[in-house]
Amino acid sequence: MQYYEVAPTRIVRTGTDWLTYSSNTQLAIGALVRIPVGTRTMNGLVLREVKKPSYDVKPVAGLLEDTPLPNPYVELARWLADYYMTPLATVLTTMLPRGLEKKRRTRSPDTLSVRRKRTNFVLNSDQSAAVYTVENASVGTILLHGVTGSGKTAVYIELVKRALARGQSAIVLVPEIALTSQLIAEFSNHFRDVLLAHSRQTEAERHAVWRQALHASTPQVVIGPRSALFLPLPHVGLIVIDEAHEPTYKQEQSPRYHALRAAHSLAEASQAKLVLGSATPLVTDYYLAQFASRPVIRLDKPAVQNTVKPDVSLVDMTKRSNFKRHRFLSDTLLLELEKTFASGNQALIFHNRRGSASMTLCENCGWQAGCPRCYVPLTLHGDQHLLRCHICGYKAKVPTSCPDCGSVDIFHKGIGTKLIESELRRLFPDKTIARFDGDSADNETVEARYNELYQGTIDIIIGTQVIAKGLDLPKLRTVGIVQADAGLSLPDYSSAERTFQLLAQAIGRVGRSTHPTTVIVQSYQPTHPVVVAGLHQDYAGFYDLAMKQRKTAVFPPFTHLLKLQCVYKTESSAVTNAKKLAEILRAKLPGDVEILGPTPAFYERTRDTYRWQLVLKSPKRSHLQAAVRLLPPQYWQFELDPQSLL
Repeated sequence: MQYYEVAPTRIVRTGTDWLTYSSNTQLAIGALVRIPVGTRTMNGLVLREVKKPSYDVKPVAGLLEDTPLPNPYVELARWLADYYMTPLATVLTTMLPRGLEKKRRTRSPDTLSVRRKRTNFVLNSDQSAAVYTVENASVGTILLHGVTGSGKTAVYIELVKRALARGQSAIVLVPEIALTSQLIAEFSNHFRDVLLAHSRQTEAERHAVWRQALHASTPQVVIGPRSALFLPLPHVGLIVIDEAHEPTYKQEQSPRYHALRAAHSLAEASQAKLVLGSATPLVTDYYLAQFASRPVIRLDKPAVQNTVKPDVSLVDMTKRSNFKRHRFLSDTLLLELEKTFASGNQALIFHNRRGSASMTLCENCGWQAGCPRCYVPLTLHGDQHLLRCHICGYKAKVPTSCPDCGSVDIFHKGIGTKLIESELRRLFPDKTIARFDGDSADNETVEARYNELYQGTIDIIIGTQVIAKGLDLPKLRTVGIVQADAGLSLPDYSSAERTFQLLAQAIGRVGRSTHPTTVIVQSYQPTHPVVVAGLHQDYAGFYDLAMKQRKTAVFPPFTHLLKLQCVYKTESSAVTNAKKLAEILRAKLPGDVEILGPTPAFYERTRDTYRWQLVLKSPKRSHLQAAVRLLPPQYWQFELDPQSLL
């Protein structure tokens, strides 16, 4: 009789990550089993073999899969639970597909479906040097800092080829499903069988992909968003994270892990190499790479020879003389759009705010339409003729008169993607226009319409950040940025970095070929150093600026952060308990822990509840983990290493 510690995939008892079971047969570490817990039976993961305990234990009910999880994935699960202080059951729920115990019909998992005809590429000298550096680097993280259009994807493909030749599997992560289609199209000419994993697959589809990875006897290639990292591949030798700066690599639900950190842990456990590719790397990652003397590979030139840099123009939005033809689309932008369409080409309009207008006001008394649950301004959605809260989803009819004074002088203020779409449809009625943002239907996403975008049948592309990253469209000639400084007013340490990234990435959608292209950037703060750096895609200049600011204010990478937030039904309860916890933490934590607050959260009232928060800084992450252990069992949420304090 053998005895094993088995981690249930559901929380059985607070503070208990595993239970002990017996088995008549030998079980491998990483085996997936069915276990009895009380009157129920649930799934579990075998963690290790132990000696016979002094108490009676139940036997394992049966095996779920003949093949155990590879050991690096077991180590990754335990690391995630420890590093992010999350129950192991919650981690396993994230890593494993649903319905493991279900008997399903045999089906073929998703593989490459988008094919693009393209001649075989030949790596240029810079790309070849990048491949050589990665191949000869030690196990760990390598930063691939390549300007937009420098051919990072070609480097990824060559690295994957070499990994497969060595008998190793490869994982390629993209920030969003929207970019999967493009990467698939690039990979399709080089690899016959590539597994796809993403959240839009059904439970059965995800299970089929997961099982193919688990039972694979040969090296595999996986492409997908952050969850693709958890496909149990044999002998992982390479992990690539494309657009590694993107915030979507951070999961917002428990376990609140960052895919870059998780990938680093998996790479170490697998003795693999992790490549972080980006034109605008996170300043923290860049600093840590230099601090740890890890390779930072630069691709400073476009991959296509004789590439013509875009002609970039800056329009000052404070000068109304620049807007004679339209109130928020400058004369310069409209003229350039007309030239682009006359030549049969494509234009992209970027604005990182959805909806039609961000505020609805009464001109007579100043009344403002707000969410009764969250106390934030309601956003107008003109296409549906309703007001909506972007936090809780509350909806209201558009008022025809002021509920306070009865005046009919109601006006809508602000610019959103839906307003831009309606205005461009009015100005260019004969053009095919597509909008991509958080309100897009499933059949209207970038992924669903990628072929139309690539072939140029869509004349005007309008959208938020989803269109500012990674897209390579051969017929795109003009990019318009409606308000470049829109994110700078957010009271967060990362707002400048995010603004720079979006600006530089949006500009990088053009200037990738021998065709002349144009970028029109509109801004209320045309001389702001972040806007200027983004305009010139000057990463080095922005990095120096960001490092000085963060060192002065003591923010990452010069400290570790912990965000604590309480949620109560009344404001007084939130304030009282936040103050009480702050006193406890100041009394019990080491002196190097700086406690900011308590203060109201950025969205103080959400869904009829009040939220107050504390922000803790410490040079030692372990001290912040100690703070988490002091939290009351109810009403408090925590996030280690938050990407934003909003």
